[in-house]
Amino acid sequence: MGMGPARTVQRRRTGRLAGWLAGAVGLALAAGGALVAAPPSPPPAAASVGGTSVTILIERGDATQGFSTPTVTVAGDGTLSVTNLDTYDHTVTSVALDSAGVPLFDVKVLHGTTMAIPAVDGLASGTYEFYCRFHPNMRGTLVVDRAGGGTTGVEPAYDQSLVVPSVLTGSHLRLRMREAHVRVLPTGPRTPMWTYAGTWPGPTIRRPAGRDTRVTFINDLPRGAGAMSVHLHGDHHAAKDDGQPTRFLIQRGRSRTYHYPLTYGGEPEPSSFFWYHDHRMDHTARNNWRGLQGMFVVKDADGRTLRLPTGARDVPLMVADRSFNEGNRLANPFAAGPQMVHRHGEMRFTGEHAPPNDATTGTHVLVNGRYLPHLDVSATRYRLRLLNASSASAYTFALSDGRPLIQIGTGNGLLPRPVARPELLLGPAQRADVLVDFHGEEGTRVALRSVPRTDSTAGTGSRTAPLMQFRVQGAARDPSLLPTRLPTPELVRAPRRVTKTWRFDLTGDPRTGSAWTINGRAFDPDRVDHRARLGTVERWRLRNTSDVTHYVHIHAEQWRTLSRDGRRPPPWERGLEDTWKLDPGEVVEVAARFTDYTGAFMIHCHMLDHEDHGMMARFDVVP
Repeated sequence: MGMGPARTVQRRRTGRLAGWLAGAVGLALAAGGALVAAPPSPPPAAASVGGTSVTILIERGDATQGFSTPTVTVAGDGTLSVTNLDTYDHTVTSVALDSAGVPLFDVKVLHGTTMAIPAVDGLASGTYEFYCRFHPNMRGTLVVDRAGGGTTGVEPAYDQSLVVPSVLTGSHLRLRMREAHVRVLPTGPRTPMWTYAGTWPGPTIRRPAGRDTRVTFINDLPRGAGAMSVHLHGDHHAAKDDGQPTRFLIQRGRSRTYHYPLTYGGEPEPSSFFWYHDHRMDHTARNNWRGLQGMFVVKDADGRTLRLPTGARDVPLMVADRSFNEGNRLANPFAAGPQMVHRHGEMRFTGEHAPPNDATTGTHVLVNGRYLPHLDVSATRYRLRLLNASSASAYTFALSDGRPLIQIGTGNGLLPRPVARPELLLGPAQRADVLVDFHGEEGTRVALRSVPRTDSTAGTGSRTAPLMQFRVQGAARDPSLLPTRLPTPELVRAPRRVTKTWRFDLTGDPRTGSAWTINGRAFDPDRVDHRARLGTVERWRLRNTSDVTHYVHIHAEQWRTLSRDGRRPPPWERGLEDTWKLDPGEVVEVAARFTDYTGAFMIHCHMLDHEDHGMMARFDVVP
């Protein structure tokens, strides 16, 4: 991704990418063809308009179709504005950054309004890519044609060191939720945030599979924060320990102990990469935005047996976006806007900005709570555990030199075999376990970036942003290996008949009130939308009938992906999962055996505004 003028947002494919992929595939073929390469698809083309007074037009439906005027030219002292005729809010955000790491222009335009983009007045002659932060598949090009100098984009300095969160390993841990001032941006004051144990992210918990674990959370947050609920995302545990949205809440000044046996059907869980976060009804997006997030690694003997990278070469990376006001304080996107109200047991969304605020996104994309950090690495193999902890943004991860990310697992365990991926898409709450090989790269600098999504033109796209930089130092002893096959847990045999269909949509009239819904109904915590019997295997169908992408999370079990649009899932979806991408019109079928625990569990969109605004349902596991 080029950061200055005259550089396109689409990543240039170099011969080096082909070389890396060829090397990875060649390695696999030499070992019996165990490694699968996943090539990208080309992006579509677009039309243009221009003049001295130019308007970027967003028409109804452009959230899926893209800007109606995707290419605009501003000549001389011309002006630029944007008119939004859609029913959704949008932004026009520059890909290029200034010297402070801020987009050269970033304007939010509410539906039915027109906004000027004054920052264009100071830009130097050149070409600048832009996109919508809420719907990143909407992309365009601005050409500035004028004499004289002006502002241009600059490459990030990556001048902060990456912070790897502290690690807790005890069997009974205590984490205090409290406000703290944490270092996020490289200069200026620290940022006040709500934290687990005073840091963001909170401490990473590492526990052996099958070892009983208890975590006590104490709510010492400010009075206005309210009650909290903690969900260990991806784990298999009792309903009372699941982070219920309305029950078993942790009131201010009180504590609650959560019990995580880290077993499944009486056996140790597979090696996994979970995360813990707030799950309070109506406030999940706000509480996560304020900082209540942390990572949880379940380890087993496979890492040692397979000789995967360990210690300082096993690096968890939490990626999340935020926006900031003066004094490095978090922006508050929840201060105004529409409200969720209850009518006859249903949740309805009303107010000035109905339909629901589609997405809470930030101007800064952070890694482990730092903006544009770097990590010094040796010229060896590294294991990166990638987590997208954003409320709404998706990221397509790619390395700047074109080398592939070798995916060996999901957040719920290892895949049957490694997959060489030049790009790797993760939506909110999704995780990936990848290997990166820096052998022979002494003295080089490799950036990890999010690039435009290329696998679909119908779905909501991924952010364009630099994330962090790897600074490759000298060679070092490396006992790790790239495995050709991986031990995976036995996958459940699914029935042919679909037991339950869940349909994700926007229901209601945008002018008078609407809600994100499942099967046409907004969330009601007292309504049971499905009952599954303990010990049985069910096949569920997830169908997206809305015009935006959703990322659907199912609690309680570890799920097998059976099909995507009637076809066998891609290689990276053939392990266990808990969160799936659903593009508009897409259908995914999954299966699980309901094991160990009865009680109430949730299915919901993990784009947290959608969850808070109705797109959640309750299912009960019954004896």
